[in-house]
Amino acid sequence: MKIIETPPHWPADEAAALAVQDELRTRVVPDEPGPQPATGLVTGVDVAYDDDRDVVAAAAVVLDAATFTVVEEATAVGRVAFPYVPGLLAFREIPTVLAVLESLTSDPGLVVCDGYGRAHPRRFGLASHLGVLTGLPVIGVAKNPFVFSYGELGPRRGDFAALRADDGEEVGRALRTQDDIKPVFVSVGHRTTLDNACAHTIHLASRYRLPESTRLADRLCRRALAEITSGS
Repeated sequence: MKIIETPPHWPADEAAALAVQDELRTRVVPDEPGPQPATGLVTGVDVAYDDDRDVVAAAAVVLDAATFTVVEEATAVGRVAFPYVPGLLAFREIPTVLAVLESLTSDPGLVVCDGYGRAHPRRFGLASHLGVLTGLPVIGVAKNPFVFSYGELGPRRGDFAALRADDGEEVGRALRTQDDIKPVFVSVGHRTTLDNACAHTIHLASRYRLPESTRLADRLCRRALAEITSGS
């Protein structure tokens, strides 16, 4: 499998990456309704790392949003493109994620990232970054909260509590996708609303805590990483 190299002129340090974030953040489209749940296609994107070998594997799994039937899947392996800096994790994986999305023959439809959009200290996590670069509607569904607190939420599927910034802005939601199971953390990336992002998440998490798109992409990227590292 070909390993994708870091693009020329990719930010090399924290100051350069912050400048890119500041510029791209102005391009986020926050006021489109986005595609309706259970319609069209939805694509799960996830990555897995091997820092010892300096590689990252990305996977994209395209599903029929109504039936969860797999329409297409793809993987790509690249160099880790940036050092580990909290709040700048997108810069480590974006080149490989873009490569795997570009390899798809299907229109990805709505993209679901294992990460954050506006629920990010600078309101520009992976889901927003990917949305701006591709023009696709993207949401972030993370396993853990980043830096924002949330209040008590009920125990039932669909219950939620707002993730609040210090100024009171709602930047995302802690959303319970299964009864009595810890929530996931949903935020808007690009070209959709928070209500719609939560509706998609509930629909996609019909049987498990995580959206089916994320579960399948996670499995696929781990398999791709194991294949490339076992052969190195």
